[in-house]
Amino acid sequence: MAKGTNAKIKELKGIKPEKISDGQLKKVQDLINDINRTQLDLGSMELRKHEIMHGIAGLRDELTLMQSEFEKEYGTFDINIKDGTINYPKENGKADKKD
Repeated sequence: MAKGTNAKIKELKGIKPEKISDGQLKKVQDLINDINRTQLDLGSMELRKHEIMHGIAGLRDELTLMQSEFEKEYGTFDINIKDGTINYPKENGKADKKD
């Protein structure tokens, strides 16, 4: 018998296959495994992203506390971060008169 003849005879008799081929099964299993692995990787990346964002929020809180300290000590928290120069606010043009 020629290759595929048996399948053609079954088709003509109305016999439906019960299983997919081993090659097809292996391929679909590999695809599903790849999808699952990729989704797991994506979840891990999202978790890492969340942790990093949480870390940034903590650093911003620290900066806010430091700015408060500068405000108390120097009257401003406007500091040049390159050289440490304090940028005091400009005077409003009025003399500070204490009569």
